[in-house]
Amino acid sequence: MFDPTPARTLKGHQGAVTAVRFNPAGTYCVSGGADKTVNLWNPHSGMLLKTYIGHGHEVLDLATASNNEWIVSCGGDKTVIQWDVASGNILRKLRGHLARVNCLGLNADNTVVVSGSYDATVRIWDLKSNMRDPVQTMKEAKDSICSIHIMNHEMVVGSVDGSIRIYDVRVGRVTTDTIGSPVTSVRFSSDGNCILASTLDSAVRLLDKDLGKLLGTYSGHVNESYKLDSTFALNDSHVLSGSEDGKLFVWSLVEAKIIQTIAAHKGAVQGVSHHPFEPSVLTSAVDGLIKVWKPPAPAEQDEIPDYD
Repeated sequence: MFDPTPARTLKGHQGAVTAVRFNPAGTYCVSGGADKTVNLWNPHSGMLLKTYIGHGHEVLDLATASNNEWIVSCGGDKTVIQWDVASGNILRKLRGHLARVNCLGLNADNTVVVSGSYDATVRIWDLKSNMRDPVQTMKEAKDSICSIHIMNHEMVVGSVDGSIRIYDVRVGRVTTDTIGSPVTSVRFSSDGNCILASTLDSAVRLLDKDLGKLLGTYSGHVNESYKLDSTFALNDSHVLSGSEDGKLFVWSLVEAKIIQTIAAHKGAVQGVSHHPFEPSVLTSAVDGLIKVWKPPAPAEQDEIPDYD
């Protein structure tokens, strides 16, 4: 799968890097951390392109617009900030949550950002208007919201209350699947038929979105205290997750067998982001580093001598 030696190591944050994300085109990535900053990188060259300063507390999640013109981030200061990529200026600062904002999601056409908070609410913000208040607030959760993923007209939300909620914003319907253990990461599969969910019982689960049926359980990693990302590899062929022991785990989707473990970092691997089109993965961790993982380079063939 991946070369156990990182292709690049990105250094620029002071303290834990809580989140790292490829942009939708896979041309650059953004990261946020305990140092209150958002960093923009070229992960292919390892160059730090820009640092965005404006959060009053740690940055906990972030995303980039598909047109590459702006970034949204959220954090411990209870705000969601929209940044202009080129200038570094703050375009808007969205306030309304009563506690730290743990996670956010962007829709495909960059018109809506959805945020989830320790205050147990999900808030929807309209980026097309000049409104500073959320257009809708969801209060179904009984505890902190940890993860949000948006696909088409649906969004999946994971909460510490042990439930996964799927909101169909087109018809105004919410469906709840109860896992039991706190849910810290959720993600739709590429076809939208399944949901991948990480929980604090050191498990990653694959669920049928419509039926709520458990399709697979992925284990072997350690996840008891931290919010760790899990995600799919290309074509949903594999499942990836960080681990609190500093490793990156890779499982086969169907058999749920461990394919590879990489000693990636010193300390919990919190951020995991797979490139949208290539076999490349980003990880970030409490050690303050971001690493780029790629398949091993093909072995060079020895030249066959020409005896003619």
